Amino acid sequence: MRSVPGPQHATARWPLWPLALLAGLLPIVATVLAWALSTAEGLIPACVPFVDGCVSVSRAARHGLANHLFRALVLPAAVLQGLCWLLAARWLATMLPPYRLLAALAPLGIVVSIALVAYGAFLGTEGEAYRWLRRWGTIVYFGGTCVCLLIAGGGVQRAVVAGRLALARWVEHAMVALALSLVALGLGHALLAAFLDDEAKGRLENITEWWAALIFMLGFFALAIAWRRVGLAVRLGSD
Repeated sequence: MRSVPGPQHATARWPLWPLALLAGLLPIVATVLAWALSTAEGLIPACVPFVDGCVSVSRAARHGLANHLFRALVLPAAVLQGLCWLLAARWLATMLPPYRLLAALAPLGIVVSIALVAYGAFLGTEGEAYRWLRRWGTIVYFGGTCVCLLIAGGGVQRAVVAGRLALARWVEHAMVALALSLVALGLGHALLAAFLDDEAKGRLENITEWWAALIFMLGFFALAIAWRRVGLAVRLGSD
């Protein structure tokens, strides 16, 4: 996997940035469609969840056609996200000496991908076991993806400092900045929740969930931009 431009002989080079773009875009499309359908069918109140916190992402995609469309898009997105973390680990390993955090990126990426599959697969199902799987799937996915962003973003910064990678400063720092914003969002939620009643806490939790989900997807967009700017591609065929 190299960023050498132009095919040679019978070798085809396939850019990797569309994979990262789809990994972030599919969940956004899934969530918007689910929210719009559930609102139109009267299953959830009409509001702006990023501001009003009237509904969680899960509730917006829990019933009817919205649930089927959401799962149909999120499950392949989970596979793409896991693939992106595997490719990011391989890419960074070609530019950096081994270190523990970078070695953890690929296995952690697989774990968070499985967690998203568990969440999407059992969304809308009933039963305590299914609720447990959804709950832990959400926790592992949110926490694990934040760590993946920190590891990958930190690796990009190291590669730039080492002179192995050239990126605009905002691209260089984007993934780490997004991961830190997730940490700040979580801390803000914890501090504010201590002073709110149960109803307000529920709304705040919903707002936090919507913003966190968006930040995660922006992380894949940042990875797509980095890969596009360096021309990262896989080589298929034989020379």
